[in-house]
Amino acid sequence: MKPTRRFLMQFGAAAAGLAPASRLAASAPDRRLGYAIVGLGGYADVILPRFAECTHSRVAALVSGSPEKARRYAERYGVPQSGLYDYRTFDRIRDNPDVDIVYVILPNGLHHEYTLRAAAAGKHVLCEKPMANTAAEAEAMIAACRAADRKLMIGYRCHFEAANREAMRIVRAGEIGRPRVVTAEHGFNIGDPAQWRLDRALAGGGSLMDIGIYSLQAARYLTGEEPTQVVAMESTDRSDPRFKTVEDTINFQLRFPSGAVANCVSSYGSHHNRYRVVGTEGWIDAEPGTAYSGNRLRRLKDWRAEDHPVPEAPQNQFSAQLDHLSQCVMTGAEPIVAGEEGLRDMRIIEAIYRSAREERAVSL
Repeated sequence: MKPTRRFLMQFGAAAAGLAPASRLAASAPDRRLGYAIVGLGGYADVILPRFAECTHSRVAALVSGSPEKARRYAERYGVPQSGLYDYRTFDRIRDNPDVDIVYVILPNGLHHEYTLRAAAAGKHVLCEKPMANTAAEAEAMIAACRAADRKLMIGYRCHFEAANREAMRIVRAGEIGRPRVVTAEHGFNIGDPAQWRLDRALAGGGSLMDIGIYSLQAARYLTGEEPTQVVAMESTDRSDPRFKTVEDTINFQLRFPSGAVANCVSSYGSHHNRYRVVGTEGWIDAEPGTAYSGNRLRRLKDWRAEDHPVPEAPQNQFSAQLDHLSQCVMTGAEPIVAGEEGLRDMRIIEAIYRSAREERAVSL
């Protein structure tokens, strides 16, 4: 439970508006660290515009398999020709002093390789979730960054999003009593069967490795505990061309040391984006809960359900995430979602798959 205690002390206080987060920002030098964005797919279009809102981060390099696309994005975001790389020349990034951090936004199956290559190039790493295809790969990524004395952070953006931070604060403060039941549901009806998310080699799995990680994360960061047991059931129509190698829907339950339980949904066939924490004295509900914007909270208080205001945040979740790692690099602090956080998810995900496959409870 030591990682959970660290999480509670470091992030719980920040979510409650106390000193650690503000001290970290105040102690960071007034400069911007350079990011290299590896992969110019759809999510890069979400991330790149956010650098304009950052205080400590800027885009300094781009890595893409398409020279034309790289040049187009470079012109749009002010990246010099010397900051453009393809996947063969990526390792030359070690010679670029403008790059401090590599942000890996590639299919899951490439996270391990490019994190290791970035660490070998002497760069800090922000890697998208899920951290890797397997827990063993995640362990190797942590070891490589540790050996290179580089920071490794996983892209758990919801830890920096105002509604999620407020939900965590409410639960941590005991405002709904002791948490007893968490419900977390995430899914969407996935489209093109040819996309990488439906290729096991690139994705590592199906919905659980993509949208389902939000349900798993919500259960963990809302309770502030690590599960001790998991029970899972899969439902997949293998005649559907989308699901030849990966799963569609997985329902899983987590048991926590306090006795709290989580009922979670992960789906590529139905739309969900919500969570609820029911405590001994009320509940807090979010729908949408983990969207890019517009997340909303409701709360049961004094036996009345009412909308709960989301406190205004100085930054959106994306720019706050980028700046957090920059601040950690400059101050020596550990990210609140370091590589070990991603490893914990990978170990639980493997247990969920095992439970569904063997049709039994799996202890953690």
